Amino acid sequence: MLKHFLIGIALLITTLSVAQQGTTSPYSFFGIGNLKFKGTVENRSMGGIGVYSDSIHINIQNPAGIAGLRLVNYSISGSHRVNTIATSEESQKATTTTLDYLAIGIPMGKFGASFGLIPYTSTGYKLENTNGPTTTQYSGEGGLNKAFFALGYEITPELSIGLEANYDFGNIENTTLSTQEDIQLGTKEINRSDLKGFSFNLGALYKKKVSEKLEFMSSLTYTPETDFKSENGRTLSTFLVLGNGNTADIDLREITVEDTDFTFPSQITLGAGIGAPKNWFIGGEFSTQKTSNLTNRTFELENVIFEDASKFRIGGFYIPEYNSFSSYWKRVVYRGGFRFEQTGLNINSESINEFGISFGLGLPMGRTFSNINLGLELGKRGTKNNGLVEESFFNIFISLSLNDKWFEKRLYD
Repeated sequence: MLKHFLIGIALLITTLSVAQQGTTSPYSFFGIGNLKFKGTVENRSMGGIGVYSDSIHINIQNPAGIAGLRLVNYSISGSHRVNTIATSEESQKATTTTLDYLAIGIPMGKFGASFGLIPYTSTGYKLENTNGPTTTQYSGEGGLNKAFFALGYEITPELSIGLEANYDFGNIENTTLSTQEDIQLGTKEINRSDLKGFSFNLGALYKKKVSEKLEFMSSLTYTPETDFKSENGRTLSTFLVLGNGNTADIDLREITVEDTDFTFPSQITLGAGIGAPKNWFIGGEFSTQKTSNLTNRTFELENVIFEDASKFRIGGFYIPEYNSFSSYWKRVVYRGGFRFEQTGLNINSESINEFGISFGLGLPMGRTFSNINLGLELGKRGTKNNGLVEESFFNIFISLSLNDKWFEKRLYD
């Protein structure tokens, strides 16, 4: 199984390496970029809820869920996004393809452990503004990644707790080009921040049989406020416009910029749900994040403030007959959900909100409860009011969730 997983990694990385920029959103300019969804395709297809946890799927939203694993799980996911960016006057389309996570979960009796790599935030935009004879182009790329290690412990069959430690690293680069009509010289400013720091995530998961067929689940996760280090640099240059979009620097200067510490806000998530094991489940979650404490890396912006963010998520799944021998489609997991998010970003007195509705399938494969997970999401972010932009997006995501047994005692050699 490990060999199959490595082959799957190679195929996905080969496919996704063509385009690893995680977003095409103008709103990713602010703060340290757009916050990426932290969770599996299984979670994402159910509106993003992470309250549900079982013995064959890794849970990367709540470290307490790792304690319930009974098989070694290898998971990898990628996604493709079509983003339509519209103002009150025009619209444009852009696409991105990314690797979303790589994770391995290992059961160890009452303990469970997992480790992996997740893109945490993403920056990616290209904008242009013309004011008389002057044209200014803005672009940005980069983001923050998270290497994580999580440990969960099953206190009782009903209650588990967990701790996740993360090393966060990455860089963000913002470029501004300014040219004037009929003049071959222009100016370029590049601001770069190399980011690093440690963060932690605490979790608890409780499940209780409330009848012969029904089981109640609840969850709690808390991420403490974290200070990150930003090593900043800036270059200014004059360039010669050569035509066909090409330029040549003729005067390049390095500008000293002070390194800064910036605060990444705390977050708490509460979830609850009910269902019949191996048949159906429906649950909801509420998250609140102190993004009003968020600080910029190197500059302050007018007409931009950070508010406290919140998220509402509802979703679930249905399996007609998980052990059916007569019909493959009765063993398929059918998922769905929706979400509403107040992102915490306020521009020109307009709060930037986001809505999404999602659907997905879990397709069984092999005899170890492995599966291929497919999902799609439709949604909107932002507004056209006060000179802002509205984004309409369509996401397609896919993951491999492969299970295996380690240290299995063989009867025959």
